Amino acid sequence: MEDLARERAQATFDVNAMRILWAGGEEAFHFHNKLASLVAADPVFLKENKPRLTRKELFLGGISKAARCRELAIELGLSEGDARTLRTLRDDRAYDDLHWNMFVPVLRTQATPEQQRKWLPLATSMAIIGCYAQTELGHGSNVQGLETTATFDPSTDEFILNSPTLTSTKWWPGGLGKVATHAIVHARLILEKDYGVHAFIVQIRSLEDHKPLTTITVGDIGVKFGNGGNNSVDNGFLQFNHTRIPRTNLLMRMAIVTREGKYVRQNVPKQILYGGMIAAREIILMEASLNLSRAVTIAVRYSAVRRQFGLDDGSREIQVLDYITQQQKLFPLLATAYAFRIAGQWMELLYSEVMSQFESNDFSGLAEIHACTSGLKAITTSVTADAIEQCRKACGGHGYLCSSGLPELFAAYIPAFTYEGDNTLLFIQVGKFIIKTILNMRRSPIPQGTVEYLTDIDIHTTKCCEVSQDDDWSNSNVILDAFKARAARLALSLSKRIQNFRNQDDGFEELSIDLVKVAEAHCQLIVLSKFVDKLQTNIPGLNVKQQLQLLCNIYGLSLLCEYMGDFLATGYMTKSQGSLARSHLRSLFSHVRPNAIALVDSFNHTDHYLGSVLGRYDGDVYTHLYIEALKDPFNSDVTDGYEEYIKPILKKEVMQVSKL
Repeated sequence: MEDLARERAQATFDVNAMRILWAGGEEAFHFHNKLASLVAADPVFLKENKPRLTRKELFLGGISKAARCRELAIELGLSEGDARTLRTLRDDRAYDDLHWNMFVPVLRTQATPEQQRKWLPLATSMAIIGCYAQTELGHGSNVQGLETTATFDPSTDEFILNSPTLTSTKWWPGGLGKVATHAIVHARLILEKDYGVHAFIVQIRSLEDHKPLTTITVGDIGVKFGNGGNNSVDNGFLQFNHTRIPRTNLLMRMAIVTREGKYVRQNVPKQILYGGMIAAREIILMEASLNLSRAVTIAVRYSAVRRQFGLDDGSREIQVLDYITQQQKLFPLLATAYAFRIAGQWMELLYSEVMSQFESNDFSGLAEIHACTSGLKAITTSVTADAIEQCRKACGGHGYLCSSGLPELFAAYIPAFTYEGDNTLLFIQVGKFIIKTILNMRRSPIPQGTVEYLTDIDIHTTKCCEVSQDDDWSNSNVILDAFKARAARLALSLSKRIQNFRNQDDGFEELSIDLVKVAEAHCQLIVLSKFVDKLQTNIPGLNVKQQLQLLCNIYGLSLLCEYMGDFLATGYMTKSQGSLARSHLRSLFSHVRPNAIALVDSFNHTDHYLGSVLGRYDGDVYTHLYIEALKDPFNSDVTDGYEEYIKPILKKEVMQVSKL
């Protein structure tokens, strides 16, 4: 315990100022603290024993916490954003996450004003509970392959929804299995011909007794990965047997079906269909920084408490965090958590701006934010999922215990790699966007936003790295230039190869692995550039900016070293310059070490939210590991099964020994 107290005493920056920056401002910081304290003190949000609960107990716990969150949101007059923070702090997923993060945003982006006037008051008051039913048993990422049909019946002015095959069964929507009363269902719109996949609002359960409607088969798909994980969520399946809905239940912002059955396309881009996805991915980006910071907090604190091996002079064993091998594992992840947070805060502002444009039918920013949220969702969730496991391994054997909090965190987080867009396919989409931007540059407007660096593609693909000594890498703009050159060179090289194909789509298919590489380079550049941009602003607090500068350089250099092959293969830098980068990165770890505990404290996670014995704020790890073991109901003086299975073996062996 004294180790963490000593670590905090040696901090050289204003921890409270860093907490405010992480929270997004002083008001957000104080409000977060208020909600976090409220959640930690409320018995409904108790997290004890979660890994040992049955599926039914997990589900009931989830819906009870959701109900309490709704009560508090009304009682405290919380905005939707603040209510989302409350749901995050309860640290238990339930149906309401999907209702607010998918169902409501889709209504806002895909419904007409008239439809919004009808449905939004019902949804935002939770007079109805919604889910998002897109994925099917046989199709996920390939939305155009969905099989559910919605056929118009002009005699009754209704659509008839049907599940024509087993593989057309809706599969995976959170909240669908047990709770949702309504679903936004993606189905093929059939008039005189198939008009492709469109979104419909469909009631699936009675608002009187909650029973499924007669033409609907619905249920839960079963237990998922992990002890607790996401098993508090009722991911469901759904089949339609000629289910009738009013024609006006088609979300018509993109296209209208008239009373006569005529299909009329609206003057909006087809990408508006991704409005709900964009909203969800913007949230996912912030969640990545949150979950990564949790894992890093646990691992860094435990590494400061844990001591292994000692000096020959008989002094105390060495803190594990003092070993450079441990620093190499954890400090880049610490820097990445800050990088993702700053990128997430930037994305929140961009999303708000684009949504305001949406309301005035200005869709000019849609392509940019769609590509941006797709790429950042992919890069942040991929890195975070791997990083949680890295942190678990960095905690040694104790990290394998559920009481460490890391196995549960991993189980709950890894679906983010797949939901709201498989990461590999998202990278391919972003790669295509970048290549098309390059190929269209001569006849299209100058690239803006996150692809603006491509306007200087000639410079980035000809100018090489000028680093000549170790310390040159201390300039974050030097690191940023390297990432711009790498991204531009990979993209330009691939665009030339794509042009060799007679059919562009054939090229994209053949070179999809390279598209992923181009997208990864682009997304890493976005995150790094937003970190560098942040450093150009006024950042209050003693040495806060200095610490962020250090973390920014560690983030950039750790990636540069990890992807060294790209920087060398594109001809931007030499092996000796790469060696200087590695050397400088190692030297930065010693500058982070004195502030490592203060930097994870700045994430401002309560013990309740962390849910980890190893990551306790007070550092009293071993006492509570032992207490957790004693509390396990599995422990007893004589184990169950002794008489039936153990005693006969022992007695038999005793008898044989006595005969000898």
